[in-house]
Amino acid sequence: MKARKVKKLDPAAPLAENAARIARARLDEMRSFAPAALRPENAREQHDMRIAAKRLRYVLEATEFCFGKPGSIARRRAKSLQDVLGELHDCDVMLPRVEQHLGQLRESDSTAVHARAGGASDLDPKLAARAPHRTAYRGLEVLAVYVGARRKLLFDRFTERWADADSAGVWDDLERAAQRILREAKERQKAAERAQRAERELEEAERARAEAAERAQHAADQLAAAERIAGGGTVRREE
Repeated sequence: MKARKVKKLDPAAPLAENAARIARARLDEMRSFAPAALRPENAREQHDMRIAAKRLRYVLEATEFCFGKPGSIARRRAKSLQDVLGELHDCDVMLPRVEQHLGQLRESDSTAVHARAGGASDLDPKLAARAPHRTAYRGLEVLAVYVGARRKLLFDRFTERWADADSAGVWDDLERAAQRILREAKERQKAAERAQRAERELEEAERARAEAAERAQHAADQLAAAERIAGGGTVRREE
């Protein structure tokens, strides 16, 4: 199962912010399989949930300290789900193999008994009773029953663990912790942007003040020069 893409990751961002984005994506991925995986016949969705739980567990093993207690609790619950779903998957892999092997033995014995019948017009039941693999059938059939029954037990255990985690708010608590981290990161970003705007405005104000002071000085110099010229002209007229 291909992992969902995590959006808005930033290598320059703090670890907690990126961890929150990854954990939310992995949590959403795992929870998305819940409706189907909670039905016993949906082995594929159960297998996908196992992979999703493993991915969430790996993320939390490296970053659970970012989320506090909700992170450590969710990590343990994810591992518990992964374990039981892994055993469930083992049953799903083994049972078809057992049944396939039984089928192969039956086909082999059918061929052998047919050969022993030779040219007889009908098959003597005693030939089937002496089939080469007749003693292996019962053991494999008992194994198939065992695997099927164990799968039912493991499925019950899985649904119980999922219900316990859900009712305890394990996944909701992790989601809230991740949202808090992202909300705080957004607030810090907004504060940084406000600070940058204020710094730019201050720089513009300082520049404007410097330009105004320069213009004022220039005007003062012009005024002084004009007054000197005007004063000199008055003296000449009096002379």
